[in-house]
Amino acid sequence: MDSPVDTHVLNTIDGIPAARMALSLHRLDPRMTLWNLISTGTTDENGYCSRLITRQKFTVGMYKLRFETGQYWESLGQTSFYPYVEIVFTITDLDQRFHVPLHLSRYTYSVYRSTCRQ
Repeated sequence: MDSPVDTHVLNTIDGIPAARMALSLHRLDPRMTLWNLISTGTTDENGYCSRLITRQKFTVGMYKLRFETGQYWESLGQTSFYPYVEIVFTITDLDQRFHVPLHLSRYTYSVYRSTCRQ
């Protein structure tokens, strides 16, 4: 089954997918107030990264996607104001699939939530 959380990163300066960007998914341990690494990944040639978490490991709670944006821009021979971008979100409905797209330039970014029923 597909991951209930995935992402798509777009390089809005060049109008292309942000290919080969490293990222990681974390879940907050509310008792310890610590982020636990769940998985790491890299965007594909189309800027997508799926298979971040299995349905069995997916639980209600607070999650964080961390995008290694500084490394991405460096790989293109450019600099960036943001060394990384972290998107923190809360999951309350396990029956949904969460698509978290990131639109990125060297000096700004935006994100939105897209959901659908499984």
